[in-house]
Amino acid sequence: MNKVTVIGAGLAGCEAAWQLAERGIAVTLCEMKPVQHSPAHHSDDFAELVCSNSLRSDELTNAAGLLKEELRRLGSLILACADANRVEAGGALAVDREAFAQAVTEKIKQHANIEIVCGEVTEIPEGQVIVASGPLTSDRLFDAIHEKVGGDFLHFFDAAAPIVTAESIDMNCAYEASRYGKGTADYINCAFSKEEYDAFWNALTTAEEAPVHGFEDKMVFEGCMPIEVNARRGYDTMRFGILKPVGLPDPKTGKDPYAVLQLRRDNAQGTLYNLVGCQTHLKFGEQKRVFSMIPALKDAEFVRYGVMHRNTFLDSPRLLDETFALRADPRVRFAGQMTGVEGYIESTASGLIAGLATACALAGKTMPKLDRETAVGALACYISDHSVTKFQPMNVNFGILDPLGYKIKGKREKNMKISERALARIDSLKEEL
Repeated sequence: MNKVTVIGAGLAGCEAAWQLAERGIAVTLCEMKPVQHSPAHHSDDFAELVCSNSLRSDELTNAAGLLKEELRRLGSLILACADANRVEAGGALAVDREAFAQAVTEKIKQHANIEIVCGEVTEIPEGQVIVASGPLTSDRLFDAIHEKVGGDFLHFFDAAAPIVTAESIDMNCAYEASRYGKGTADYINCAFSKEEYDAFWNALTTAEEAPVHGFEDKMVFEGCMPIEVNARRGYDTMRFGILKPVGLPDPKTGKDPYAVLQLRRDNAQGTLYNLVGCQTHLKFGEQKRVFSMIPALKDAEFVRYGVMHRNTFLDSPRLLDETFALRADPRVRFAGQMTGVEGYIESTASGLIAGLATACALAGKTMPKLDRETAVGALACYISDHSVTKFQPMNVNFGILDPLGYKIKGKREKNMKISERALARIDSLKEEL
């Protein structure tokens, strides 16, 4: 039987291992937990969601929604487990993070073709390998990868938002609603008056940060901007972004507040809520002080504070091809955030492609081309595109997919046509995979 080593049991590693195992290929899945944890991980389960519990929009007029539907049609384990453990979040796919991780772990551990090996991997093994060790790769494996690929890694910083208990939220100062009344009222909205926002902004911009070696604002990936960095960019920056009040009228007044912080359910029971967009690296005591200035959170119980950590990714356009294989040694593939795809579903997509491509290589056949007409193909093309000279992490978006080639009036209508084309392409290819 053919064998493949997969390093890392995060979203990408589990997806890659599953795709291989489902095709009758023996997989050795190496995971350093529970022997060793990274600074951002706490659970012993696989596929632990470190930052948000949301996989973003589930609508086909949104590129994230398209990517998820493509993954579903391609038999993704991660999407199947996410759908089975979803919590209400309007038009988004959010999950009970503990139940989701447990479901993935159980599926992986029960598969007859997957062997789990616990402990730190310190070198790249022989044979077919998929490295999905994540943005917090251990130092010794980092050194082994660096020696293998040569050149320089790129770095950015990532952050997680605090989580509070539902019962500690003061609903006299908050209300349930989804923006523009879309879907069900799945968010708790914490309103600010101008005076309350002034006090919060001043406290946030002067609060003491936890030390992060080498931190600079310019190195923060825009998609995971710490709230205090966002606030320092201007008084109104948050009011046009993460604290935007538009479309969320306060039922007490019938009018939009001056600013609004949204809280999203973090588990199926609805006992925990995360502060949407409030990823931070303030000191824990400062987080308690500053976020408690939000009227609805004045007595909030924080069960997890925000943390900031270093993420590491490859200069993929110079190193990897569209199947995530190392150009200099195609037996080695990479997957996950290390490749420069940013986000849960993007990491999952990279793992799926790496797994499918490895299975094709072992079967002696060419991987069917997933081009820029699909979201999964567009991500693969982006990370392997030589013309990208200043490579930065990328979320899926319609801008990296091929245009339709003809004009359609209306953004939603155009996006839907792109999605319909992509899904037809996926359906035509999936039998070959």
